[in-house]
Amino acid sequence: MPVLYTVGQWTVAPLLKLGWAPEIEGRENIPETGGAIFAGNHLSVADEFMLGAVVSPRRVSFWAKSDYFTGKGPSGLFFRTLMNGLGAIPVNREGGRAALSAFDSAIPVLQEGGLVCVYPEGTRSPDGRLYRGRTGVARLALAAGVPIIPVGSQGTDKIQPTGQVLPKLKRGEVTIKFGKPIVVDKWQDAENTSSAAREITDTVMSAIQALTGQEYVPRYAPKRVES
Repeated sequence: MPVLYTVGQWTVAPLLKLGWAPEIEGRENIPETGGAIFAGNHLSVADEFMLGAVVSPRRVSFWAKSDYFTGKGPSGLFFRTLMNGLGAIPVNREGGRAALSAFDSAIPVLQEGGLVCVYPEGTRSPDGRLYRGRTGVARLALAAGVPIIPVGSQGTDKIQPTGQVLPKLKRGEVTIKFGKPIVVDKWQDAENTSSAAREITDTVMSAIQALTGQEYVPRYAPKRVES
């Protein structure tokens, strides 16, 4: 386990739970052992921190956009150090072979009994609605042979809206809901892998929507324009 992540489990995680007091629903769906993928909606940077805190002491490896690993200047150095220290897995969102490197890194983690978090929308929601999921989460689950656990985060955008560096200290604003695991075994031998991946992904997004109550948008979320 990365040193920075270990330090965070003993320091940051207890502080987050004490300071923000996130409510947890469906705790019984968090696996005590074994590999699994958390697939959640994405409202805020705080999603990762809150999820990591409530799942502790188990470690979660997060997929993070590759830009965090290549930034320039002081902020770039900060994010590179943070992402590497937390053991995050870089994802190239432009597609192609570069994007597949995330699978190469995530599959061994899952097969060795670890947890990986993926945000199927591919980016933070620009307006609080839930957008169509990309099929990477399904393809990863099929390749690693692990279940997908839907996660619904609520209130993270209130404590840390887009553009805010640090979260506001508001207790009781955040709720994290864990749905029942979605087992992908029945899709393993599907003749059309693409159709199976889409069906799994749509099933996951439907489960997330049931947890959050968000309005669903049947198209991919627009890419955020970085300031």
